[in-house]
Amino acid sequence: MALYLEREGFKTVLAHDGQQAVDLARRQNPVFVVLDLMLPKMDGWEVCRTIRRSSDVPILILTAREEEFDRVLGLSLGADDYVVKPFSPRELVARVKAILRRTRSEHREQKTVLSFGDLSLDLQKRRVTLDNRPISLTRFEYNLLSTFMAAPGKIFSREELLTCLYPTGEAVIDRVIDVHIGKLRQKIEDDASTPRYILTVRGLGYQFADHDDA
Repeated sequence: MALYLEREGFKTVLAHDGQQAVDLARRQNPVFVVLDLMLPKMDGWEVCRTIRRSSDVPILILTAREEEFDRVLGLSLGADDYVVKPFSPRELVARVKAILRRTRSEHREQKTVLSFGDLSLDLQKRRVTLDNRPISLTRFEYNLLSTFMAAPGKIFSREELLTCLYPTGEAVIDRVIDVHIGKLRQKIEDDASTPRYILTVRGLGYQFADHDDA
């Protein structure tokens, strides 16, 4: 499968068990996941469930099971499609391309400007404004803010935020997240000591204020 995908211009990374699949997905931030259900250490159901907690990457399930229940379960866990074995590699590649075309089209139709109160972030122009005044952010600060604003109310652990900032797995301590958030708060909050945008969830991590709580 990897050989056929690479012939079509894709770069592939292989995982040989479920736990490795989850670890690679966190570090590599893939644009597509082809997931076998029958995996050692952690089965495909749990891999799919775990990936979906922090990513909307397209997932194509491979299964030898033809029962309707298994297909429905896979889709209910967040998989985008499934292929029942046996299948041809050409069919797999065609299915991957079709799903990518669909999801990319959906992403283009999504909002390109995120806003909350007087804070606005233009994803296409990578521009942040506060009360219509431009705010200069570092690359890390921008990536943090865009991650938070894309999922208001979601609690992000430090580990998830580290993966966002350092996707290639650089060795950094998790407290570096606190430093970046502290500097970001100083730029967007009226009072960084009592933030109204980026909130601390004690013992869990951080979240962007939910509109329902505003």
